[in-house]
Amino acid sequence: MGNITLVPVWIIQDILVLIIATLMIFYIIDNEERPKIVLMQFICFVFFYAAAFENVAVFMGSIGKEGFYSYGNSILMIFNVPITVPIIEFLIVYSTLRVLKTINIPSWTKPFITGLTAMIFDFSLDPVAVKQIFQTSEGIIGRWSYYPIPGEPVIYGEPVMNFTGWIYIAGYWTTFILIGEWWHKKKGYSNLIGYIYPILASILSLICLVSPISNFINYMGPFFTRTSNMQWIMLISLSVITLGILVLAFVKFWDRRFVSSLNYRKDFPIMFTFLGFPLTNTLFCVIGGYMEVLWLVVLAELLLLLGWCGIYILNKKFFLRNEEYPTS
Repeated sequence: MGNITLVPVWIIQDILVLIIATLMIFYIIDNEERPKIVLMQFICFVFFYAAAFENVAVFMGSIGKEGFYSYGNSILMIFNVPITVPIIEFLIVYSTLRVLKTINIPSWTKPFITGLTAMIFDFSLDPVAVKQIFQTSEGIIGRWSYYPIPGEPVIYGEPVMNFTGWIYIAGYWTTFILIGEWWHKKKGYSNLIGYIYPILASILSLICLVSPISNFINYMGPFFTRTSNMQWIMLISLSVITLGILVLAFVKFWDRRFVSSLNYRKDFPIMFTFLGFPLTNTLFCVIGGYMEVLWLVVLAELLLLLGWCGIYILNKKFFLRNEEYPTS
């Protein structure tokens, strides 16, 4: 039997994710109209979507294929991927959609906004994970080790397109979940449809993820190569476009109607996902001495803080104003 390496820092990070995930499950049960269906979304995203593509990437990295990656051992694994990786991905996507459901904005804007949020969140997470490298009884292992291809544009050792990728990884899922929710409603909230559409959403999202569409978004493949600066151009272009859609959605539509209120106590798992995880990443960045990437982690944390606080303040003002001047 081989050695089992447990890195204390990783244990703390994993336990924190599992605690918040448990609280999020309770939150879903208490606050969603159809909690079983949302929990089905949780299961399908984690096991049939995120863990599926993560394991493929890890497998490719394990056989020496450049352009892929590997993970260090954690408390609980889905094959070669720590279970906390797809879980935290779901938490940020679900939390964003949950907040967006409090605002009367067009559904077509939600995949873009969710994708932008996931990308910003990733900037608070990946730079720290890449730096967390430890000497253990099994040798030198990293929390997350990427193997870029030679000449590929990188941000602190991570391909630029990996950040761009979160726009469409979250966007694909959001698109098909919204279509599934529409279908579910159209069929009178049939239990059968409710349990089927999350599975279909994960399958269709995965198909889109491995399709040529993703490489086109990453670096306009096949017209450009992965080693070109088109990775930078696509990252910047998509960020500007999605930011523009975000501004349009909130400036044009927020004042029409908030359909439900936000409460930092009631919505604690949502708030912690946006603010708590980036803060802990910043702390681990400082404790670990990864000062090279600290500015990027802090910037992502501030952007998420700005987004949450902005929506929270506007939400409170809206409901306070309606209490003072109720409409007939």
